Amino acid sequence: MNHLVVVETAKTFDEACQSLERAVTGHGFGVLHVHDLRATLAKKGIQLDHDVRVFDICNPRQASQVLEKSLLVSAALPCSISVFSEPDKTQFAFVQPTAVLGLFGIPELGAIAEDVEVKVRAIVADAAR
Repeated sequence: MNHLVVVETAKTFDEACQSLERAVTGHGFGVLHVHDLRATLAKKGIQLDHDVRVFDICNPRQASQVLEKSLLVSAALPCSISVFSEPDKTQFAFVQPTAVLGLFGIPELGAIAEDVEVKVRAIVADAAR
């Protein structure tokens, strides 16, 4: 089963990034950090021909709920949503939270993961519109 969700948008890369930030906060999450992979690699002398930004997002209430079950889950936090551009399109991508949290084998995480996944899907759908 493919656990990667990819959504294409008609927006430019910069428009998609701005829309994603608005959608994240609109759904009760916060943007913890934005990794500009093109800029980071350029500082290391590596040229990346595409714009790529990875948004680390978090809902503090849900993060604390999963961490209460096991601190090992911290290895999978925060959720990340990638925005990237290719010559003819801009896309969003993320790994399903249910798949990521399922790796820990803790059944109590299932309902929280499902809720987070619904919200992340809604965030990306809103940002792509």
